[in-house]
Amino acid sequence: MNNWLNCKKILCIRPDNMGDLLMTTPALRALKQTFNAQITVLTSSMAAGIASMIPEIDEVITFDVPWVKTSMASGQEAVTAVVNQLKQQQFDAAVTFTVYSQNPLPTVMLAYLAGIPLRLAYCRENPYQLLTNWVPDKEPYDIIRHQVRRDLDLVASVGAFTEDERLSLQLPDLWPQVAQKLQQQGVDIQKPWLVMHPGVSEPKREYPQERWAEAAQKAVNELGYQVLFTGSGSEHAMAASIQGLAGVGTFNVAGQFKLSEFATLIAQAPVVVSVNTGTVHIAAATNTPTVVLYALTNPQHTPWMVPSQVLSYLVPPQAQSKNEVIMHVSRYLNNTITEMPCADDIIAAVNALTRQHAAELPVINLTGIKHFGV
Repeated sequence: MNNWLNCKKILCIRPDNMGDLLMTTPALRALKQTFNAQITVLTSSMAAGIASMIPEIDEVITFDVPWVKTSMASGQEAVTAVVNQLKQQQFDAAVTFTVYSQNPLPTVMLAYLAGIPLRLAYCRENPYQLLTNWVPDKEPYDIIRHQVRRDLDLVASVGAFTEDERLSLQLPDLWPQVAQKLQQQGVDIQKPWLVMHPGVSEPKREYPQERWAEAAQKAVNELGYQVLFTGSGSEHAMAASIQGLAGVGTFNVAGQFKLSEFATLIAQAPVVVSVNTGTVHIAAATNTPTVVLYALTNPQHTPWMVPSQVLSYLVPPQAQSKNEVIMHVSRYLNNTITEMPCADDIIAAVNALTRQHAAELPVINLTGIKHFGV
């Protein structure tokens, strides 16, 4: 472990989505502060945009690995090219961050082939020479931690700590142009508004359109909010469909904002209602209260250190993951929740978050460790 004290160039590999990278930011901060190191992150094209807004990151390498779900996966020649690129940078150490359902070794192999001398990751089986710092992975069979805590515990194994465990996001002052775009869509920014984000990358985490519309109607009629339906450009049609069902007082702004503008919108919102996706972690990083419609896939990705209400429901059997680790969690840990939350549940959660001052609210997330013994 002492060898890590001399590490001044550290490669952090997080080849997943935007939300995954945001949840890793406290661990990146721990590495940077403890070792006074330059932090380079190798991440996917799905997360590269948010990486430029994370102050702990000094350099970003964008690479879509073929062993993570993406439509942009790179071929064999690209794998060789990125290994050569890593080799040229002469990193002192590499940290591979994973969720517990992932096999870390394909990613670790990139660092091994690049000749990076110190290599840290969780792994269930003995990796032998592939890792110089192996942390046996006990999740999810003995314990389940929040993803942020999992990442912090990983870097703590080599002596990296931080007192600030919040998610990190640094935004430019874009509110004037965001407000102008809202006004152009007919939103009265002088009156209360909130965000509803129905778009998600995986169909198994979707929440039904008619329930979104019913919740939006109630937010307008019972709570007096204007409702903004957000999403990417590809989700504009879906948001338009929901907005058409919801009617007066709701607005479809999906695809209207660049990522930095979207994060600014989330930062300005009094509350965000979202499915379990990167928007939830942007909200956590900007300290925005959040209601999460949480389809139970990986249960350790709830909002971190922010006032929140988590409304959980099971993924339909036909849409559940074929990953054996996730299936184990579904069989043994997610078998007590059956009913999908209704519009009244969402409104009650929004009301609870907006009625009280944020400091008076409990943070509902898995910040600690749960022992299961299954």
